[in-house]
Amino acid sequence: MTPRTVLTQRQKRVGSELRRMRTAAGMSAEYAAGLLGVDRSRISNMESGQRSISAERLRTLACNCDCTDETYIEALVKMAEPPQAGWWERYRGSLPQGLLDISETEAYAVRLRGANTVHVPGLLQTSEHAMAIFRAVVPELPEHEVALRLAHRSERQSVITRDDPIPLVAVIHEAALRMQFGGRDVARGQLKYLLEVSEWDHVTVLVLPFDHGAFPGAGQTVVYAEGPVRQLDTVQIDNSHGPDFLHADGQLAKYRAQLDLLEGLALSPERSRDFIREIAQQL
Repeated sequence: MTPRTVLTQRQKRVGSELRRMRTAAGMSAEYAAGLLGVDRSRISNMESGQRSISAERLRTLACNCDCTDETYIEALVKMAEPPQAGWWERYRGSLPQGLLDISETEAYAVRLRGANTVHVPGLLQTSEHAMAIFRAVVPELPEHEVALRLAHRSERQSVITRDDPIPLVAVIHEAALRMQFGGRDVARGQLKYLLEVSEWDHVTVLVLPFDHGAFPGAGQTVVYAEGPVRQLDTVQIDNSHGPDFLHADGQLAKYRAQLDLLEGLALSPERSRDFIREIAQQL
């Protein structure tokens, strides 16, 4: 099998977990190669995500690295299985890789948590709101690119609208609620939709008002995707150049703590709905 030429975040993640497991045990790449019956370059390719690893070899490596967390091992085995093509693959070659990685990360999460300061979370945006944002990109996107991003954004939202939705907790700062992307009518429609989805059992919308003052991560958009085990959680950070994905233990702990604090500072779901209604009435 030839090495992969395009790597998804999920494939890279499997490789990084293999490397972490091996190095934590003090095992050399040469020893791992001999253990698994492959050459040294194959280990390097596995750990970079360029080549897959079989369930048998993964379990052999875990056993010899004294990794005894069976729940983690089985979750990693499942992650390493040849993936079924997700809906986002239809956009490969048309949209940036980072957007496809976001879709994949959300699709495999067991719960999503997020904090937004200026934008309403993508999973909770109306089409009109999203279109206004896409049209504000620099350099300006041609209309067919806007349409592609809009279609992709709509399909992403299936994770909370499907029959088996993923639970979502979204902390939204007052600044995001008062932004009028697309004008007053679009903003009013966006707030109305937020009120609607906030009533869904699996969606929790928490508002952080201006008068709460300082808070951690101000100005940063954070999405925390929980995996089947904590070691396989992922943090996604938005940047102007595209998304960054973090999964080091210290980074995960930092953003868990940050979101815990923000959720504690925010208004309750009921008070958040009242707050959103008040802003909508002012438009």
